[in-house]
Amino acid sequence: MNNQTKRFSSLAVVLVSCAALAAPPVYGQALESSGPDRVAVTLTDPSRPALVKASLVNGGITVKAYEGKEVVVEARARTRERESSRSESSNMKRIVVSSTGLSVEAENNEVHVSTDSYMRPIDLTISVPVHTSLKLSAVNDGNIVVTGVDGELDVNDVNGSVTLNNVSGSAVAHALNGRLLATFSRVNQKPMAFSSLNGEIDVTFPADLRANLTLKSDRGEIFSDFDVQVQASAPKQTVEDGRNHGGKYVVKIDRAVHGTIGGGGPEMQFTNFNGSIYIRKAGVPR
Repeated sequence: MNNQTKRFSSLAVVLVSCAALAAPPVYGQALESSGPDRVAVTLTDPSRPALVKASLVNGGITVKAYEGKEVVVEARARTRERESSRSESSNMKRIVVSSTGLSVEAENNEVHVSTDSYMRPIDLTISVPVHTSLKLSAVNDGNIVVTGVDGELDVNDVNGSVTLNNVSGSAVAHALNGRLLATFSRVNQKPMAFSSLNGEIDVTFPADLRANLTLKSDRGEIFSDFDVQVQASAPKQTVEDGRNHGGKYVVKIDRAVHGTIGGGGPEMQFTNFNGSIYIRKAGVPR
């Protein structure tokens, strides 16, 4: 197992733990503030690909590729109209809190984006040059959407969906309690991994895809437009023998299905628990 796949597995465990975080209560209809906070960052070397990292506890992240040379970050706070009998029976007026606490740090073509608002949802919209790698994470009350980016994508959402539109390169994507939808216009020769706990995984690849597949879905089905050559070999066994040190003797049998597309290529993992997996070929009608 390569380093990127190991990192994905570890991260999935962390996100399962994060699922215990309670989503903030909803008191009424969400109202947007008058305007977003905006920061434009000039890259140290625009001729090189950038790396953008953004994380939120509450809120959603939208990343769009454009032909510019700056990373443009906009943050907008979501305010809620609280349904309180006390406020309705008085003459007091509610003061809208629209501050986001946006923080942007940049060094050597690497941009870090965060906010200091943990309970109030903040929505980030980030415009990046096409050749940009991303590391994005969100926990509650928001989805992650990436469009048109060419790079290495590391995307994780605990209580929202993940959507990758017309992206290129490679991706490690996880949507714990939401749908994972991805469409690739081009893939490189790097490993990829896609997982969910309670949502569908639906990924579309170019028709000339070559890959080694590892597939697992406990309570769902697996479908593919591609001709997947399933390996007929016996399931792989992993033995952990700690008896010489007072430990246990453990044998684990791999439940995953292994196969190849196009004769084989980079490793691709698809893991789901309570949802189906769809591996689609571009150009094939749905």
